[in-house]
Amino acid sequence: MLKENLNDLMSFLVVARERSFTKAAGKLGVSQSALSHAMNGLEARLNLRLLTRTTRNVAPTEAGEKLIASLQPRLADLEYELEAITRLNGIAAGNIRLSAGEHATRAVLWPKLKPFLAQYPQINVELIIDNAFTDIVDGRFDAGVRLGERVQQDMIAIKIGPDFRMIVVGSPEYFKTNPVPIVPQDLQQHKCINLSLPTLGGIYVWEFEKEGVERKVKVSGQLTFNHLQERIDAAESGFGLTCVPEDVVQDQLQSGSLIQVLDDWCQEFTGYHLYYPSRKQHTHVFSLLIEAMRQG
Repeated sequence: MLKENLNDLMSFLVVARERSFTKAAGKLGVSQSALSHAMNGLEARLNLRLLTRTTRNVAPTEAGEKLIASLQPRLADLEYELEAITRLNGIAAGNIRLSAGEHATRAVLWPKLKPFLAQYPQINVELIIDNAFTDIVDGRFDAGVRLGERVQQDMIAIKIGPDFRMIVVGSPEYFKTNPVPIVPQDLQQHKCINLSLPTLGGIYVWEFEKEGVERKVKVSGQLTFNHLQERIDAAESGFGLTCVPEDVVQDQLQSGSLIQVLDDWCQEFTGYHLYYPSRKQHTHVFSLLIEAMRQG
């Protein structure tokens, strides 16, 4: 009975995290029907409904949320103790789950992860790339990466990348028929290629600053994307102006396929930070990750 409950409780946490029997079954390497049967059995033994099932998704009930809140710290403690035991063989081994945006991953996180993973082949990393501001606690992530100014105050944050700028660019073809914007408000008269950010109200509002004066401009245009490369390609193709991290368009600026405008209004942002909930104790594996992220 104990073994059966432990297996099913672990499966329950995966279902609750993925909000899907299909996705959870894939993670666990079992069939969807077997997983559903296991959850029904767990609920029957506990005489509690733990999951609300609809045709679209699965979500924990109030009892399910309480069970998750009870299980998580105990499992974290167990993982810590097990890892301490396995460290006796001198090999760092374990799992880390991370959430990061597209640019943060390309510019900072992945370049740091590659040597880290090569050094510790027994450490497994699951990296979910999503531009939404994911709740890492609700999503059961060990840590996330985002700009320092957007990290919640109740999180521990470690700067892992340099400051950088968001700049406005457009193609020479576009500027043949459209004037160069002089101040941010001029952008409202231009076709702009937007970034979709559902957790920030739908569309990213372009941010500017000059001599202490801040401006936020909500722009419009024919195209909205949730990924970076498509916005760059659309700008190169003459569909309008877009606002992107400066480092990702250096080649286009040098070749002349994109032209930068409003340079004096594009100020630096605080760089990317690794952030995570305050904990009484870290696993050795997570501590190794923190140290690797701090370097360089």
